[in-house]
Amino acid sequence: MRLRAAWLAFFIPLCAVSAFGQGKKTAAKSPLVARVGNTGFLELRADSFPSLTARQKALAYWLTRASIAIDPIIYDQLSSYGLRQKRLLEEIVAHPEGIAPATVARIRDFAELFWANRGNHNDYTAQKFMPSFTFDELTQAAFTAQRHGAMRSTPAGLPPLLTRAQLEKELEDLRASFFDPAFEPMDTAKTPSGGLDIVQASSNTFYGPGVSLANLKGFHEEHPLNSRVVKDADGTLREEVYRAGTPDGSIPPGLYALYLKKANEYLSKARAFADPQQAQVIADLIRYYQTGDFQDWLRFDADWVRNNATVDFANGFIEVYRDARGAKGSSQSFVTLTDQALSRKMATLANNAAYFEEKAPWAAQYKRTTFTSPVVKAVETLIETGDFHVDTIGDNLPNENVIHEKYGTKNFLFTGTSRAFSEAIGAAPVKEFASSPEEIARFEKYGDEAEDLMTALHEVIGHGSGKLSPRLTAGAEPYLKEYFSTLEEGRADLMALWNVWDPKLKELGLISNQEEVAKTMYDSAARAALTQLYRIPRGDTIEEDHQRDRQLIVRYIMDKTGAIEQFNRDGKTYLRVKDYAKMRQGVGMLLAELMRIKAEGDYTAIKALVNQYGVHFDPALRDQVVARYKKLDLPSEWAGINAELAAQIGNGGHIAQVEISYPPDPVSQYLGYAAMYDPNIRRAAPAH
Repeated sequence: MRLRAAWLAFFIPLCAVSAFGQGKKTAAKSPLVARVGNTGFLELRADSFPSLTARQKALAYWLTRASIAIDPIIYDQLSSYGLRQKRLLEEIVAHPEGIAPATVARIRDFAELFWANRGNHNDYTAQKFMPSFTFDELTQAAFTAQRHGAMRSTPAGLPPLLTRAQLEKELEDLRASFFDPAFEPMDTAKTPSGGLDIVQASSNTFYGPGVSLANLKGFHEEHPLNSRVVKDADGTLREEVYRAGTPDGSIPPGLYALYLKKANEYLSKARAFADPQQAQVIADLIRYYQTGDFQDWLRFDADWVRNNATVDFANGFIEVYRDARGAKGSSQSFVTLTDQALSRKMATLANNAAYFEEKAPWAAQYKRTTFTSPVVKAVETLIETGDFHVDTIGDNLPNENVIHEKYGTKNFLFTGTSRAFSEAIGAAPVKEFASSPEEIARFEKYGDEAEDLMTALHEVIGHGSGKLSPRLTAGAEPYLKEYFSTLEEGRADLMALWNVWDPKLKELGLISNQEEVAKTMYDSAARAALTQLYRIPRGDTIEEDHQRDRQLIVRYIMDKTGAIEQFNRDGKTYLRVKDYAKMRQGVGMLLAELMRIKAEGDYTAIKALVNQYGVHFDPALRDQVVARYKKLDLPSEWAGINAELAAQIGNGGHIAQVEISYPPDPVSQYLGYAAMYDPNIRRAAPAH
């Protein structure tokens, strides 16, 4: 489960990485390397890469290639038109010769937003966004690009478009997907309209045409994360499994075999440079991608979570946020380098998990009594692909409860990401939305420490806490369904807000001025329900789970305790904490109830809570927030520019040297990724 940097809507630390109270100021140039409208592209630097051994660098190189290999999958998972849209845009951007410069610029801008969101639906709101160019302009640009060598190859198994008639038909087939706002308006619709259910109203492809939520009732999925459920002509449901197939042919290829086979090629090369334990982890993943068997995934999970390599990675169908049912995994990957010093501080927190569990405000029957110390690590990111986004600042994996119970978890704190946001944004949003000069001053002094501690407590203590009722043998997810992710993210946030006041943190040396850091964290949490609205430009409902959980926390506490107040001053709306002790009381009340709901699988209760406090907002308030944020002239959406590793490969596959660099812009990065499956893209890529 992730902690996404929507927290940065109210934290945004001031150019620092706190290391839990050990401030370290930086003076680097801004990592904001490009901007399209409200979307900023953030360079993620891995400054510790040169200190790796030659073997670790080679391992990192092949793991990043495996990350790129699965990147196209998410475009297809989010829309059946995604890969075709992607090919068309990339071919035009890579062959701009002869196209009107203004048209090229508009198509390139749209392509950058398309890459940033893995399709033409906003990552946070799930709402479709529209191009600024016309269908006629796209058509003429495509024909011109075709004359200059575009559309000749077969990327991702798509047929070449060699004739004008073939391209004309492709453009017409894609017209509605690009230009009709009523066609596939939401890729994930958790609050559907028009009489549709959450499956029918979502344009993603986790379920085939004609499949409804009612159809799925009672249907047993043998491949819960990695399959598409489709309906045959006779109405029978079956699973189309994501898998590469086994070399001996005993298990045939399935969906996404092209990408999974390519990933396995690179994983096999990476395995040769891994230590024996990590080599087994990689072998497990290769086997899972071949078979698609859930038991192979659990075997990978069990070995992966106990491995703490300096060069680490995730690769798979992992998070379920994109599926309105909260069942199907979206494809994602990252490769990281460990910050050993800060990781030791996180380990101190993890080693005291039993203490924080005992102090949790929920009933004794829901408290864990045995703990496997989790792997905890602060990391720099080399690459993030698929459905893993730059605004993820914390991650707790694996998600499977059976692995949690037996082997624990692995917790990542993405310090490089936090640092990049810090340097790119500064303090302007807090100065605009904080309710008082005292709140601003406190944030300027303790904001970075509060954010890092929030992330660590969320991931290390929050997600790993609590015990389920014995009857929930398959975990809480099947019971809580589409509300599980909101509950779990809220529960982890609340554990951080609850424990920040505990004197144990001071005893462990993990907090400086406890009262001021805790107040800073509470101030920021209260502002969240206001400031996060700038990311929802249309409608009056919240669809994204992290946003729902923050709204739930604030509105619940306002209603039950009155500890948070909404007020107006000089035509502007603010949220502030009136009583920190009462707010902590509200945190404990909601935390205890969420733990009970999770432990008992109480669907009715979580549905009522989320729908009452976490879904709806006042559009007029949102419009005010958007207008205030717009005056700051800062991006409201973010995408990442990853490091690029280049290897000198000699005879027999020997790697002589691996060098790191950073693409100058999104076009260079994403056309480079596309070139893995379409060499024609690389040859025609524009110079920068």
